[in-house]
Amino acid sequence: MPEMPANVALEEVWIVEATYAPDAAETRPPFRPEHLTRIARLMGEGVILMAGAYLDLTTSLVMIRASSEEEALGVARQDPYIREGVWVELRARPFGRVVRREPEAAAGA
Repeated sequence: MPEMPANVALEEVWIVEATYAPDAAETRPPFRPEHLTRIARLMGEGVILMAGAYLDLTTSLVMIRASSEEEALGVARQDPYIREGVWVELRARPFGRVVRREPEAAAGA
């Protein structure tokens, strides 16, 4: 297997897929501000790296920095969308996120 370029690394993170309830378009609006505020806070803390939803409201994807599947699902289970039944199913899969190394980190590798 070829080596990684000196300025590139892989970070193992978790992609959580959250399935919306069939009536999510109607039930989501009252809880969306709380959900988005939480997502933004966790992004600021570096726990969530990316979050968004398919525009057809079938699935949300949340990229979570976690040490295990259970930890990633634990973050998602605390979301108001789960509590309020807007999301009805969660699945997590490990994902190799490509990141650029800082020049000094790459030089010492």
